Amino acid sequence: MAMEIPRKMKAIQYSTYGGPDVLHCEEVPVPVAGENEVLVRVHAVGINPGDWQIRSGLAGDRFKLPYIPGWDVSGVAASVGAGVTNFSPGDAVYGMTVNSGGCAEYVVVPARYLALKPDSVDFVEAAALPQSAFTAWHALFVQGKLETGQTVLINGAAGGVGHFAVQLARWKEARVIGTASARNESYLLDLGATAFVDYTASLPTEIERSADIVLDTVGGEKVDWLLDILKPGGRLVPITWGRYSSVKAAKASVTVQEVQYPAISTAYLDELTHLVNGGQLNVTIDSVFPLEDTAKAHEKSESRRARGKIVIRVL
Repeated sequence: MAMEIPRKMKAIQYSTYGGPDVLHCEEVPVPVAGENEVLVRVHAVGINPGDWQIRSGLAGDRFKLPYIPGWDVSGVAASVGAGVTNFSPGDAVYGMTVNSGGCAEYVVVPARYLALKPDSVDFVEAAALPQSAFTAWHALFVQGKLETGQTVLINGAAGGVGHFAVQLARWKEARVIGTASARNESYLLDLGATAFVDYTASLPTEIERSADIVLDTVGGEKVDWLLDILKPGGRLVPITWGRYSSVKAAKASVTVQEVQYPAISTAYLDELTHLVNGGQLNVTIDSVFPLEDTAKAHEKSESRRARGKIVIRVL
């Protein structure tokens, strides 16, 4: 199905690092799909912590300015480049960009980072899936090697990655301990957690040395208590940077893995699609903002108080 493609589009971009106020809606040229690429007419964009971390300068200055944020996208294929055989114009797709750029009306995405959108969700829910659900999958099953019957503690279980990790671990028939603020207890138990820990309270003695794996989605300075949760031989899998005492880890006979950000692929997205369409994986949407209010979405993400995912609706 041929689609008329304009020469210009609206996009959110910034030319200097700083707070949310550096984000501006501007008119820029529509990109062109190259070999093995798909031009996507964006319907929605998922917000991730990396978006505001890059914008604020926390990630350094290795990103070329001006910069259009947004990695997770859903939309419709507007055109396909040479070599693309698995997508056609008009296909509803979702996936991840390779160099950001999603907060715009159009974005170019390598075909290998896209999949057909799950039929059971809308574009907003589809945009919430790629990075967070794949990160949870990789941390639990590739790095953590989680097996049926094991126990996993998920720190920050109500967040974007965390709420997917709870569901994926329960799908694997693991015992799940979820940590979050007290207001999220009922939410996480309904989601499938078998036990809940309020991270603002003292650590219950009954969960000490009880977990085979700890998945830390929070990181930061005061996270050594997570080492106390692990059984000897257990693994702490962080998805963001934290300060974990190597001395304490060695004394407890546990390992702390390196943060990994592997590339997504169509095969992984198809696996997520299967789980979403089968009802094993559901998306919690915290809030939806129009493209022009991307700064407000960044502010909400930076507050670290979102339950589930924050999404930008473009179309």
